Amino acid sequence: MKIANIEIAGLTSDSRLVKPGFLFAALDSEKAPGSEYIPSAIANGAVLILGKPEYAAFVPNVAFIADDNPNKKFAELAAEFYGEQPSHIAAITGTNGKTSIADFVRQILTKMNYKAASMGTLGLIKANEPPIPSPNTTPNAVVIASELAELKKEGYDYVCMETSSHGLCQYRVGGVHPEVAGFTNLTRDHLDYHKSFENYLNAKLILFKEILISGGTAVLNADIDVFPQIKQACLETDKNIITYGHKGQELKLLSATPELNGQRLKLIYFGAETEIFVPLAGEFQAMNVLCALGMAAALTHKPHEVIKHISSIHGAKGRLELAGTTPNGAAIYIDYAHTPDALENVIKAMRPHTKGKLHVLFGCGGDRDNGKRPIMGKIANDLADVIYVTDDNPRTEDATKIREQIMVACPRGQNIPDRAHAIKIAIAALSQGDVLILAGKGHETGQYINGKVYPFSDHEEVCKNL
Repeated sequence: MKIANIEIAGLTSDSRLVKPGFLFAALDSEKAPGSEYIPSAIANGAVLILGKPEYAAFVPNVAFIADDNPNKKFAELAAEFYGEQPSHIAAITGTNGKTSIADFVRQILTKMNYKAASMGTLGLIKANEPPIPSPNTTPNAVVIASELAELKKEGYDYVCMETSSHGLCQYRVGGVHPEVAGFTNLTRDHLDYHKSFENYLNAKLILFKEILISGGTAVLNADIDVFPQIKQACLETDKNIITYGHKGQELKLLSATPELNGQRLKLIYFGAETEIFVPLAGEFQAMNVLCALGMAAALTHKPHEVIKHISSIHGAKGRLELAGTTPNGAAIYIDYAHTPDALENVIKAMRPHTKGKLHVLFGCGGDRDNGKRPIMGKIANDLADVIYVTDDNPRTEDATKIREQIMVACPRGQNIPDRAHAIKIAIAALSQGDVLILAGKGHETGQYINGKVYPFSDHEEVCKNL
């Protein structure tokens, strides 16, 4: 492929991965400006450099492309390099629910006999195949472009992808043109990176203002505080709108009644009142289902066929997943909840299904927003019957201090270092009719401690103790 009349053999934004004939994108990061990596990229054989106009001064004797938004330009070039993408792409953003919704959309489309895939926190999932792991919710632009091109070659027509706030403001999806985009909710998360709630919202809005195609459809949660801003952004950029929730129009939730193995939803679905059963607990899952229905309907233009398949979907791995039951009949659930809103939702979701005591075990990640730690502690203290405060992914922080910051607002909590030991204690304490929620790590198979990743799985710990 030729760019600026130069034949390139590949492209990357990591100078260590540059090979002879490559284009190198000098993109800024939190660690350093992109200009710092230009010399090593050239030494490794880069023949073309992409960067901000002012970085031209750092590029002697090598062709240079200047762009005010090099991240977006890089994503566009990656898409051009790797070639055609699936015809129908949907993207979902929001603080919580992205993984479940992307998974539900893929499941629904697969049941409708479309070749469908999902991309996100669980990795790349093709139809009903096992996931291919991904290091990020939204991978880098090269990975996205190469995976989408490969899916197209394999005959996949539909893809639903998660888009994180980091992925959006860094334009990793700048080379993707979704025709449908969904928004779940916006609650406290990633403020260590975005610095303010307004910046966090603006990052999410990039999906609707710039990435979603003109004339595309936005599927929006009408119940959230920021709905007016998102709706306005969509109207100003020529997007169609489908709303869902208690205040939704196209998908209006009238009631959600808990049942033994799920819940029965009464709703107005594109003008007609209907009732459906979904094998998932909690109102937040009901909202995820509504969003997935709206997105699948917008993608296929077959709303009445879409809804036929909703009662046979299953929850995404590590998302309020029943991991096991004890011999005395207590249930153990694993959930990825690692934000205040998600923790509150998952505890409230399981309360109607709990005949005995509701136990919750959680921690908070290190090197992340420490302001949410006492907030999550208070939520657990107020809503759960038995609380275990333990380690999540301490990363490079002192795990003891993280737990102490949670315990300040969680006086009823038991402070137990070592997550495996805490899980053992929590399971041993369960009585008939009790429910235990292991929150925070979900599907993860590693634990970050002192900058290293050690094998760890909540699922495996449950198996060991049962």
